[in-house]
Amino acid sequence: MNHSVMNTARLFGAGLRALLVLTLVTGVIYPLVVTGIAQGLFHDKANGSEIKADGKVVGSSLIGQPYNLPLKKGQETPDPDLKWFQGRPANGLGTNSFNTQYTLLLSGATNLSADSKDLLQQVKDAKAAVVKNNSVPGYTVRPSQVPADAVTSSGSGLDPDISPRYAEIQVHRVAERNGLSVAQVEKLVEDKTEGRTIGFIGEPRVNVLELNIALKDLVARH
Repeated sequence: MNHSVMNTARLFGAGLRALLVLTLVTGVIYPLVVTGIAQGLFHDKANGSEIKADGKVVGSSLIGQPYNLPLKKGQETPDPDLKWFQGRPANGLGTNSFNTQYTLLLSGATNLSADSKDLLQQVKDAKAAVVKNNSVPGYTVRPSQVPADAVTSSGSGLDPDISPRYAEIQVHRVAERNGLSVAQVEKLVEDKTEGRTIGFIGEPRVNVLELNIALKDLVARH
């Protein structure tokens, strides 16, 4: 065997060994180590920040859910189920045309500019709906009380949280619809309000899914 063939064979063997070692390190050992650390230190986040109720996973604390009534005949957009706290509008979401077996929430923004007539009309209509839906006998919501998150969608359209201010203007309506006292529902909102992360990052917020789970439990005990 001449020297060029031998050198080629050596290079091939070295390359194959390097490939096997790198595959083992980066394709097996590294993923296992990272997965182990994530499961050990950040178990909840590593598994999708699941929220459970009655022993079952009912959603994620990172993804908003709609609380709507079933579609009526001829309706394209369902009415909100007003016994529940409502989240932010989900404008700008794509349509689920690929797999219609499931009703999927597709992330997306409206991409409408601040001076868009369509956006201004959406905000105007949303504000009127918030005022109407949350005004009950003895309590009237004024347009000036409606916060921005009640009438605009987030960049993803899947924001799971609302501001404490938006939660508060829903309290009287939720209390009336569920036969609860205003004080009971206010306590739920207070208990589920989270402060700024590390004391200064972001804004105070209320996770709508967690709030509605607590509401369901309260109604069951009432």
